[in-house]
Amino acid sequence: MLALQEISRRGMLQAGALGLLGLNLPRLLAAEGVATRPGRARSCVLLFLEGGPAHQDLWDLKPAAPAEIRGEFQPIETTTPGLQVCEHLPHLAQQMHRVALVRSVHHEVVDHNAGAYYALTGRSPTRGGNLIIKDEPDNFPPLGAVCAKLRPTDVSLPSFVHLPDLMSNNGHELPGQRAGFYSPAFDPLVAGDPSVPNYQVPGLELAADVNLDRIAARRSLLDQLNRAGATPIRDPEADALATHQAKAYDLLTSEGTRRAFDIAREPTWLRERYGLPDRIDRSVEARKFGGLPHVGQCLLLARRLIEAGVRLVTVASGRRFDQAWDTHRDHFPLLKRSLLPYLDRALAALLEDLALRGLLEETLVVAMGEFGRTPRLGQITSSAGAAANGRDHWPHCYTVLLAGGGIRGGAIYGASDRHAAYPASNPVTPEDIAATIYHALGIDPATRITDPQGRPHTVAEGRVIQDLFG
Repeated sequence: MLALQEISRRGMLQAGALGLLGLNLPRLLAAEGVATRPGRARSCVLLFLEGGPAHQDLWDLKPAAPAEIRGEFQPIETTTPGLQVCEHLPHLAQQMHRVALVRSVHHEVVDHNAGAYYALTGRSPTRGGNLIIKDEPDNFPPLGAVCAKLRPTDVSLPSFVHLPDLMSNNGHELPGQRAGFYSPAFDPLVAGDPSVPNYQVPGLELAADVNLDRIAARRSLLDQLNRAGATPIRDPEADALATHQAKAYDLLTSEGTRRAFDIAREPTWLRERYGLPDRIDRSVEARKFGGLPHVGQCLLLARRLIEAGVRLVTVASGRRFDQAWDTHRDHFPLLKRSLLPYLDRALAALLEDLALRGLLEETLVVAMGEFGRTPRLGQITSSAGAAANGRDHWPHCYTVLLAGGGIRGGAIYGASDRHAAYPASNPVTPEDIAATIYHALGIDPATRITDPQGRPHTVAEGRVIQDLFG
């Protein structure tokens, strides 16, 4: 057996020293760096409507457009005079005085994977003339990883959490979910589906033969290994592992952490208000009318986590392979029966709950997809096509929702044309949305960060939409 002094820090890393703790946790976020200015928002809940929702059928209706453009749904009034939303969003209609709509977001990318990367990082999804369609070590880090780096949480919780599963499409996890050129220690904690019976965070439980005393003993051994023998090698990967180990230990041993993830502590009436799952079988995806039975409890857990101190929680509205809002066929039946009822209840409950708890002013809420849907039914823009009753991919104009964190409720920024097809005023890019989110969270978009090669990068290349604040 090697003596303690013979094991260098790099050798420890090669030996998989994390295993000495007996942990089986997802890769966690490190915590270093500081924000460049104080911001009103302390945390962010980002609801990602993956697949691309049709804003002309949700919150930018065009009732005067031709039938093949306007579709089947009727507008209803909201709590903001003059602002209408779809008739199938009655709960959200009662919260629109808290919401700002940016109706002129646009880009040119029709691919889901690359579009998701664009939305979640605010960075152009091309490299060397090719689209970024999968996780790569030199990808730009997503919003959550940057927040974890620059504004880490000061409690024994990860700074960046993702619910329920990492999203995947065409054989790849969507890029923009993991930490990119930051180390894996800044990946999100993927916390699973809190709507399932007997929910536990994957990896956040001890093995049957490992109790807290054994964990403490193993940590003590790791401390000895770190202190012993040769001068430690300054290795960023080893440093990241050390941070990983410390956070993993805190997560496993912290009662506060376990309490934050214990969604069963919420009263039944509130869980029902967000939306309890209405089916046991989760094998049917949303686009086959399986609904979004998880989204209500995911948003409720997101509220618990930001209340406990987590910096950013991303919630996927669909499940791992859903691409829930990708309505190439049966567009209106899917919206009416499988998508909007869940979104309407859950998002409205989150906004009201945050407001009643006094948390909305310090919590930025964002709901967005990677793009929108075609203005005309049956219009084909991608290899997936569209049936006569479907809408294909359309990045040329779509809407992003923001609330809380200093955002002016009831505000509308930008406008689409009469067919909701192109920006008619104040065009906005994904870079601008990212800059606005960072600004709300107290991070100057001009902040410089460096990749492992020491190359500098600006956190966000867009402009802050100042008209949304005030």
